[in-house]
Amino acid sequence: METAEEKLEFLGSASIRELTFEEIRPNAKHNWLNLTQNDFESLLPVATKEAKLSRKPSQEKAIFRLFTLGVVTNRDEWVYGDDVATLSAKVNYLVETYNADVKKLSAVRDSEKLAEMLDSNVKWTRAVKNDLRKGTLYEFSPECIVESYYRPFVKRRLYFSRQLNEMVYQVPQLFGPQAGANQAFCFAAEERSEFGVIAFRDLPNKDVFMPSAAQVLALYRYDDAGTRIENITDWALDQFRKQYQPGRTKPKRAITKEAIFHYVYGVLHDPVYREKYAVNLKREFPRIPFYPDFWQWADWGKTLMDLHIGYETVEPFALERIEAGPSPQPSARKRGEGASERAEAPKAMLKADKEAGRIVLDTQTSLTGIPPEAWDYKLGNRSALEWILDQYKEKKPKDPTIREKFDTYRKLDLDRRINLPQGDRGIRCGE
Repeated sequence: METAEEKLEFLGSASIRELTFEEIRPNAKHNWLNLTQNDFESLLPVATKEAKLSRKPSQEKAIFRLFTLGVVTNRDEWVYGDDVATLSAKVNYLVETYNADVKKLSAVRDSEKLAEMLDSNVKWTRAVKNDLRKGTLYEFSPECIVESYYRPFVKRRLYFSRQLNEMVYQVPQLFGPQAGANQAFCFAAEERSEFGVIAFRDLPNKDVFMPSAAQVLALYRYDDAGTRIENITDWALDQFRKQYQPGRTKPKRAITKEAIFHYVYGVLHDPVYREKYAVNLKREFPRIPFYPDFWQWADWGKTLMDLHIGYETVEPFALERIEAGPSPQPSARKRGEGASERAEAPKAMLKADKEAGRIVLDTQTSLTGIPPEAWDYKLGNRSALEWILDQYKEKKPKDPTIREKFDTYRKLDLDRRINLPQGDRGIRCGE
């Protein structure tokens, strides 16, 4: 634990022949540090680039055929919104401003001059600039507004368009023409973040686990005609059936691709699995072991997935809502007056107090009785509750045009945002 200077001084004064060295050999993936000694390489790969790009079923040697990153808009403030009306107004303004520039600058050929003349009210990105140079006009379409899974247990409206979303990757191939028709989950596998996994039905944002990119796997995929195809490979089904259904005896429950989907989700939530393969999960996509009781893990996985996808409809957990009296205005305090008609409006806080087991909604309202285990349920670097609180906090938009024309956050709208009517003793997880 010496400083760099102390280490250099030691090496400068020591004889190489008198030093004891430890030989370190990189593993097959060229890692030199934090080398693992486990069976990770022998497990079934969840997904691989080779299986994704293969043209023959025999080459699809992974559990899932297709995987993708979530949507990258590069203009979240413009194409995401909490309600259809505000989002429509923003996108219409964006489209009209862009189209005006297309017409105004159609004769400009000098790239540097073009850049100087662009309207700063538009969030210009590479793809949009390319459309401008081609003279492509945009048109607002209400049908492009869909539900999107933005952060853990937080949904927002998204204007889903290849024109105004910088990269959609293979999201259309996984979620198809009908909203909410598929089941999917995403995971984060990066050095800078703890491993996290969460299930959903709606189009995901790439940054579900911000700052880590979310890799998305789904039960089904869709071809160009909108036909639904199973995304679990035949190779995976064969591997599981050979492992759990040997011999000629017909099993009581036949292993299906949907059951494998749930099994994978259950295993990825196993604390023992996560601890054993913690280093591996920071470097590469998960691999799945064969646990002794397939159906126990498949059933657990399905139960978890139903809870995570249907979090808005589960039975509310019993919390107590505590209301403090209104605080007098500063001028009233100086005069020695108490709370009155001139009392200060509550100030939104949305602060987690883990030690006290409570959430402070504003200066007058808090929710108590949150069990310690709730804070332990982490998705990446935050607990699920902290993700929700962060997303509903008041944040001034970074874009000056959004800040001026479309900043609609209301400090006193907390009851609507968390779906907690006045006097209610419960709150649904994630709302």
